[in-house]
Amino acid sequence: MDEIFSRSTMYWGDEFQEYLKGLHIAVFGLGGVGGYALDALVRAGVGTFSIVDFDTVSKSNINRQIIALNSTVGFKKAEVFKKRMKDINPDVEIFVYEDFYDGSQNEQIFGSGVDFTVDAIDSLRSKIGLLKYCKDNNIKVITSLGAGNRLDASRLRVSDLSEIKTKCPFVKNVISRLKKEGIDSGMMVVWSDESPKSLKKIKTIEKITKKDETQIEITKFTPASTPVVPAVSGLLCANYIINFLYENYTKNNA
Repeated sequence: MDEIFSRSTMYWGDEFQEYLKGLHIAVFGLGGVGGYALDALVRAGVGTFSIVDFDTVSKSNINRQIIALNSTVGFKKAEVFKKRMKDINPDVEIFVYEDFYDGSQNEQIFGSGVDFTVDAIDSLRSKIGLLKYCKDNNIKVITSLGAGNRLDASRLRVSDLSEIKTKCPFVKNVISRLKKEGIDSGMMVVWSDESPKSLKKIKTIEKITKKDETQIEITKFTPASTPVVPAVSGLLCANYIINFLYENYTKNNA
């Protein structure tokens, strides 16, 4: 394993690399954003992950998702990622949750302790529920807003929730709902100041069967999605986490 991470340890040293090995990160949503965040964190050497996604790879994912290939179409995203993660770092420990996140899995996912969470969930209700749970339980989290319907990755920003300035209806809706839950600051967000654009409006009703065989129905608004912006958004999530961890580790071990 030393050779895999040798270029990283040239920057941050063997001690921090060992520290990363002892951390547990949860990634919710393994699409364009969550997939790139997860990939970078595995390559950084984080030792344990919980990955949460109910979906399968589709051909429409190929333009932007790191695990989406013609050879993986039809396979569960979480299982494809598990195989990829083990191929990157055979020693990584992975807990897979192939289920639609609705909060009922919180005890199982977070019960053993999670050091940081990446929220890349598309479903609004699930997103708000996860962010509220993290806030209420002092779990560090970074969330991605507004990777869809954008073209210019240089317009992405990383800031506290309170600093977002946007006219994007989806982002404003998330902010409004979080405020109703008493959350208006103290949460890191990757967002874009670019005005959203889509030539089509696609609304569908999706029926999902959960692991416990219960069925739920969600209204899905499909955004336009370009190859670069979701990837950069995911990498910015990973970048924030790694920098946060490194700065705190350095400070505490000075």
